[in-house]
Amino acid sequence: MEIVATYKLHNVNRVKLEALFHRVFGAAQLDLALEDRFGKPVKQREWFLVPLHVIDEVVQRIVDGTLTDVVYDVQSARLVTTQ
Repeated sequence: MEIVATYKLHNVNRVKLEALFHRVFGAAQLDLALEDRFGKPVKQREWFLVPLHVIDEVVQRIVDGTLTDVVYDVQSARLVTTQ
């Protein structure tokens, strides 16, 4: 595994941030199940197939407070307004 970017966000509720990522990137969630140590399938919910430039844009919008009414569109590989 290679780390390609890191971000520092201050004064952000981690639970709300995670819920926000799931809302914005929901359409790009990777549909994958892996077996746990007992052989039972566990559906992974934390992985998304999103280009780095879109992640950068989302982080910037979180910082400047403009991440409202947008979601990631898989077909166009960009953020789109939900209105």
